[in-house]
Amino acid sequence: MWKEENNKLKKSFTFKDFKEAFAFITEVAQTVDEMDHHPFWTNTYNKVTFELNTHDAGDIVTDKDKKLAEAIDKIFEEIKK
Repeated sequence: MWKEENNKLKKSFTFKDFKEAFAFITEVAQTVDEMDHHPFWTNTYNKVTFELNTHDAGDIVTDKDKKLAEAIDKIFEEIKK
Protein backbone atom coordinates (compact mmCIF):
# COMPACT_ATOMS: atom_id res chain seq x y z
CA MET A 1 0.00 0.00 0.00
CA TRP A 2 1.24 3.46 -0.86
CA LYS A 3 1.87 5.73 2.11
CA GLU A 4 1.49 9.49 1.89
CA GLU A 5 4.18 11.19 3.97
CA ASN A 6 5.88 14.59 3.72
CA ASN A 7 3.99 15.48 0.53
CA LYS A 8 5.11 12.27 -1.18
CA LEU A 9 3.57 8.92 -2.03
CA LYS A 10 6.03 6.24 -0.92
CA LYS A 11 6.26 2.52 -1.48
CA SER A 12 8.92 -0.20 -1.69
CA PHE A 13 8.77 -3.38 -3.76
CA THR A 14 10.86 -6.48 -3.06
CA PHE A 15 11.83 -9.08 -5.66
CA LYS A 16 13.58 -12.45 -5.62
CA ASP A 17 16.80 -10.99 -7.05
CA PHE A 18 18.40 -8.03 -8.84
CA LYS A 19 17.44 -9.28 -12.29
CA GLU A 20 13.72 -9.31 -11.43
CA ALA A 21 13.99 -5.87 -9.79
CA PHE A 22 15.70 -4.50 -12.89
CA ALA A 23 13.01 -5.96 -15.17
CA PHE A 24 10.44 -4.11 -13.05
CA ILE A 25 12.41 -0.85 -13.32
CA THR A 26 12.61 -1.25 -17.10
CA GLU A 27 8.84 -1.70 -17.38
CA VAL A 28 8.17 1.25 -15.08
CA ALA A 29 10.58 3.42 -17.12
CA GLN A 30 8.47 2.92 -20.25
CA THR A 31 5.31 3.89 -18.39
CA VAL A 32 6.75 7.00 -16.76
CA ASP A 33 8.02 8.18 -20.13
CA GLU A 34 4.57 7.69 -21.65
CA MET A 35 2.99 9.58 -18.75
CA ASP A 36 5.76 12.22 -18.81
CA HIS A 37 5.92 11.98 -15.01
CA HIS A 38 9.30 10.83 -13.73
CA PRO A 39 9.57 9.66 -10.11
CA PHE A 40 12.41 9.58 -7.65
CA TRP A 41 13.37 5.95 -7.14
CA THR A 42 16.17 3.88 -5.72
CA ASN A 43 17.24 0.31 -6.29
CA THR A 44 19.34 -1.74 -3.91
CA TYR A 45 19.80 -5.32 -5.09
CA ASN A 46 16.25 -6.75 -4.95
CA LYS A 47 14.42 -3.71 -3.53
CA VAL A 48 12.98 -0.77 -5.48
CA THR A 49 11.65 2.25 -3.57
CA PHE A 50 9.59 5.11 -5.01
CA GLU A 51 8.75 8.61 -3.85
CA LEU A 52 6.14 10.36 -5.98
CA ASN A 53 5.12 14.01 -6.03
CA THR A 54 4.53 16.64 -8.69
CA HIS A 55 7.26 19.25 -8.95
CA ASP A 56 5.21 21.56 -11.18
CA ALA A 57 2.48 21.70 -8.51
CA GLY A 58 4.86 22.72 -5.74
CA ASP A 59 6.16 19.28 -4.75
CA ILE A 60 2.84 17.95 -3.52
CA VAL A 61 0.90 14.76 -4.25
CA THR A 62 -1.53 15.18 -7.14
CA ASP A 63 -3.80 12.96 -9.23
CA LYS A 64 -0.86 12.53 -11.59
CA ASP A 65 1.06 10.80 -8.79
CA LYS A 66 -1.90 8.63 -7.85
CA LYS A 67 -2.30 7.49 -11.47
CA LEU A 68 1.40 6.67 -11.68
CA ALA A 69 1.20 4.74 -8.38
CA GLU A 70 -1.68 2.67 -9.81
CA ALA A 71 0.31 1.99 -12.98
CA ILE A 72 3.37 0.93 -10.95
CA ASP A 73 1.22 -1.45 -8.89
CA LYS A 74 -0.15 -3.03 -12.09
CA ILE A 75 3.38 -3.52 -13.45
CA PHE A 76 4.42 -5.14 -10.17
CA GLU A 77 1.47 -7.56 -10.35
CA GLU A 78 2.48 -8.55 -13.89
CA ILE A 79 6.15 -9.06 -12.99
CA LYS A 80 5.23 -11.22 -9.99
CA LYS A 81 2.98 -13.60 -12.00
